[in-house]
Amino acid sequence: MELIVAMAIGVLAASGTWLVLRPRSFQVVIGLSLLSYAVNLFIFVTGSLSIGHEPVVKPWLTPNLENYTDPLPQALVLTAIVIGFATTALYLVLLLAARGLSGTDHVDGKDDEEPEQ
Repeated sequence: MELIVAMAIGVLAASGTWLVLRPRSFQVVIGLSLLSYAVNLFIFVTGSLSIGHEPVVKPWLTPNLENYTDPLPQALVLTAIVIGFATTALYLVLLLAARGLSGTDHVDGKDDEEPEQ
């Protein structure tokens, strides 16, 4: 289970980094979203992966790492998801404004150079 989650985090981070380095602004926004998903998943996993266990230790269970999943990373990820949606909306508004002002969606405001013939 940990290997699959680690691979998912790696794929999300690699894809996000590749998209952030692209010249078009929409790809940069999608890349930033993928990077935030990778970070959120990483923070969520730090609370320990356990399936079928209670998030808070019951009185009859021994309070050790096998019976306890830390709820703090889950709360932090939930907050980060909400903030991520707001910043993505802000990025999209800025993207549309920049496209309206410059007429292109390239990050530097310049179109691809035409190949010389």
